Amino acid sequence: MRRETFEYAVLRVVPRVERGEAMNAAVLVYCRQLDFLGARVHLDVDRLRALDPTADPGAIGRALQAAADVCAASAAAGAAGREVLGSRFRWLTAPRSTVVQPGRVHTGLTADPAAEADRLLQLLVLPVPA
Repeated sequence: MRRETFEYAVLRVVPRVERGEAMNAAVLVYCRQLDFLGARVHLDVDRLRALDPTADPGAIGRALQAAADVCAASAAAGAAGREVLGSRFRWLTAPRSTVVQPGRVHTGLTADPAAEADRLLQLLVLPVPA
């Protein structure tokens, strides 16, 4: 099975920028050769409240869902969802000073970018089972 280059980034939630605390809440995966752009999202509300009891999980969840909508070219994404895949990935991973911030872009090889997105969500976002 042929493996292709892919890029990925983690979306972090930074509820109080001045404290510098963050939690991973989503992964974005882009593979140009396989025409794939996908997001996997998991917002751990208990962990969010531990970082900032005043954080609004509804608003943060909507911001994460907006990123997923852009990846999926959902009608909810508006004009951003109509851009080509690479442009959408670059837009989503551009540095920003908001509560939801992208991490650095990393690369790898995969034959199945959707499975890779699931693997990265498990590895980088979901809590480790006790």
